[in-house]
Amino acid sequence: MANVTKDNLFILIKSLSKSEKRQFKLYANRLDVNANAKFLLLFTLLEKMEEYNEDEILKRKIVTKIQLSNLKAHLYKQILISLRMNPVNQNIRILIREQLDFATILYQKGLYKQSLKILERAKIIALENEEKNIAYEIVELEKVIESQYITRSISSRADELTIQAKELSQQNVIASKLSNLSLQLYSIMLKSGYAKSDAEMKAITTYFNNALPKYTLSDLGFREKLWLYKAHLWHSFLIQDFLSCYKYAKKWVDLFYTHPKMIYLNPVWYIKGVTYLLECLYLIRHKTLFKKTLEKFEETINHESFQRNDNINILTFLCIYNSKFNLHFLKGDFEEGLYLVNEVLKELKNKKDKIDEHHVMVFYYKIACLYFGLGNYLKCIEFLQKIIENKNLTMREDLMCFARVLSLIAHYEACLDYKLEIQLKSTYKFLIKMNDLHEVQREMIKFLKNLGSIYPHQLKGEFKKLHTRLKEYENHPYEKRAFLYLDILSWLESKIDNKPLLTIIKEKAHKTMR
Repeated sequence: MANVTKDNLFILIKSLSKSEKRQFKLYANRLDVNANAKFLLLFTLLEKMEEYNEDEILKRKIVTKIQLSNLKAHLYKQILISLRMNPVNQNIRILIREQLDFATILYQKGLYKQSLKILERAKIIALENEEKNIAYEIVELEKVIESQYITRSISSRADELTIQAKELSQQNVIASKLSNLSLQLYSIMLKSGYAKSDAEMKAITTYFNNALPKYTLSDLGFREKLWLYKAHLWHSFLIQDFLSCYKYAKKWVDLFYTHPKMIYLNPVWYIKGVTYLLECLYLIRHKTLFKKTLEKFEETINHESFQRNDNINILTFLCIYNSKFNLHFLKGDFEEGLYLVNEVLKELKNKKDKIDEHHVMVFYYKIACLYFGLGNYLKCIEFLQKIIENKNLTMREDLMCFARVLSLIAHYEACLDYKLEIQLKSTYKFLIKMNDLHEVQREMIKFLKNLGSIYPHQLKGEFKKLHTRLKEYENHPYEKRAFLYLDILSWLESKIDNKPLLTIIKEKAHKTMR
């Protein structure tokens, strides 16, 4: 089997567009001596392959087995150089770094005046675009050159550069501390999930307050505010304060709308901000703002000025389709959301090497919920099994837990009783092992476990009892999350009122006016 490095080269080549492949060949053939270069022959061969096959490469006698690793590394590097030269991949950060490289070359040649001129222009662009790390590097090089290129203004220039370096250093330190805090909180979310007790909530809040650097909001620039709002957002998520989540996600997105140029300079962080804002609006069940936010986002990314590349295309796909599923869940119009299934599955197949398993499994769970709402329990089980059988899903254990609980209910609804007992034991063991057995899950498993001893005429009464017990947890600080993944209460109400689940969800959606 091919190793990861070989796979990476093959995947890179397969990710190239027609224009990028054409540019690479022009770049590689810029000198006649490269016409039959081994790396170019290898590129042509890999480009035509459907799957990576090392034996096929060696059969062509382009290169020996001993030389193949080095040749592949060389080809990988040449492709990256070619991509860097492509105007499509140029951005402000790359252009500023290019100017810094030019200035360094001129400095090394002793052309101090020319180097300083380029650095001054590059620094202005860097500061205008909030690229303060690069701006600091530029100032440091200016200081080195000024110390060797003596002019009458050296005194004033020394003061000016010293003050500028100090200010940029302070701003970079605050940004670094805030970004570190944000990353650590995100790491806690992935490893441990939401706070499950008062002790956990207190520990998270204490850590957050201790790590938060001192700052004056009016002194912070765009970049520092962005990291500040991110840190607050992750803290709010961890303690399950969803209104606070909405508050800081909105601040994040509004920051971009207040500085529209930054949307096009930092499209990834803009997309991420909108993604979290939409998730928060879903959590607080605000249909009107959700719909407006999604519409504004789609309008922005469809603007001709909005940057496009593979990474951005993937992020917009994840944001838009996850949000469309959630909007149909909020409105209760599950039938109208069915078209999303084929569209999403097609895109997941086309982007299989670029979308991580976590996001794929989230889509499978949403598809399963859609089918469950429509009463198609076999289809629901089919997609839940894809999650349950995934042995690599270690970062989102909560998703695995709720997939198993929903699978139990779907098996019950599909009258697959012969599989229910085995699944009950398996699910209970899994939840104990994951240390994620909430009271809501415990009550559900207990109810399903006792189904065999309940007479048909007693079922409605038992459903009512379970509904009463679970209703107590609907707004519980550490139990309410269960109802976000799985609308158990609506399912119970459908059983009690003898109505289809879809009807119950639609009725609730109509009652929620906002």
